[in-house]
Amino acid sequence: MRGRKDKPFRVMFVCFGNVCRSPMAEFIFREYAERSGVADLFEVASAATTCEEGRPVHPGTAEVLRSHGIGPQKRTSVLLRPQDAERWDLFVGMDDYNIRAMLRILGEDAAAKICKLGDLLPAPRDIADPWYTGDFEATYRDVSEGVSALIAKLIGEEK
Repeated sequence: MRGRKDKPFRVMFVCFGNVCRSPMAEFIFREYAERSGVADLFEVASAATTCEEGRPVHPGTAEVLRSHGIGPQKRTSVLLRPQDAERWDLFVGMDDYNIRAMLRILGEDAAAKICKLGDLLPAPRDIADPWYTGDFEATYRDVSEGVSALIAKLIGEEK
């Protein structure tokens, strides 16, 4: 991304239903980019790999974001579509299932644009789905750490 001034770098976070992890990552990314003074460098969104369109952010996600001073905007889930491969610069999945589904939806040609958020953590792993674990705080910690590392990588401040 480094040096891209003509238009924002477009980052799409992706999870299974687009109600827990990917909107959490979207809102955290926006907040951290704003705090770092780099928000104008990015366009960020999130999507689902399943047909769960039109659902609001999970109450547990909204609650944990608010508890950390991040007010989630009103939004509903959307489905990742094949045409997104042309519009977005980077797709960030939350687990191996998401990565496989993204490749299926976007096509193998998009593989170079796909990464897993948990691979940016010191101990790479899947980001646990709080829909199943019920632990929104643990997911918040992993997503937050991954998003911080992603922003640093994208703006060229890797350690």
